[in-house]
Amino acid sequence: MKEREIYSHLRVFPPFAVRIDGKGFHRALGLLGLLKPYDEIFARAMADSIELFFKESGLNPLFAFTFSDEISFFFYEMPYNNRVEKIDSIIPAFVSSALTIQLKLEKPVSFDSRIVILGKEDIYKYLLWRQAEAWRNHMSSYGYYTLLKSGMSENEAAMSLKNMKASQIHELVFSHGINLAETPVWQRCGIMIYRESQEKTGFDPIKQKEVKTQRRRIIQDWNPPIFKTEKGRKLIERLVS
Repeated sequence: MKEREIYSHLRVFPPFAVRIDGKGFHRALGLLGLLKPYDEIFARAMADSIELFFKESGLNPLFAFTFSDEISFFFYEMPYNNRVEKIDSIIPAFVSSALTIQLKLEKPVSFDSRIVILGKEDIYKYLLWRQAEAWRNHMSSYGYYTLLKSGMSENEAAMSLKNMKASQIHELVFSHGINLAETPVWQRCGIMIYRESQEKTGFDPIKQKEVKTQRRRIIQDWNPPIFKTEKGRKLIERLVS
């Protein structure tokens, strides 16, 4: 029967990204009374779940980028003999469990998963694409909930939003007292999670002298630069290298 496991021989080789997206979140999160369109409690739970993944999953992502209910993990190495069925099941399963714990949810949540094959030179282009999507999501979300507050139904708001240009959404939201260019950076640009080396000074009791060591710590960057700027490009180059 082993030969009937249809993906058991399918392999993918690094570098690649794994992007997971939340499914069924509306019902599961509805009981929490989260703020719309963004709530820092949820964003914090997503970032903390990713940090837990770095620490406890046994995998070694290069870094991760998240916005809304989407996470992209980037890998230069992968155990399980690079098997697609393992990658596409373990990663979303771990994050689903971690997020459920972080938010103390009564109803289960899940993520779907896809692997994105990338050359090293493609990682920057991929991040430009996903950060642009983060901005579009940010703009649309504020527009949608502004229309709901103005008295429209969910269907009416969705249909109106489809026919609006970006400039019109800006004007709509601004007329209700919100400047989209001044909302929190994490809402507009996403959140980066990565490891960073830090030099620590300590005392070696055996050698009886002060020593310096390199320690790795996990960074949650809630104020990432716009990737298409020089500062953003340099950050990605540093992480990729």
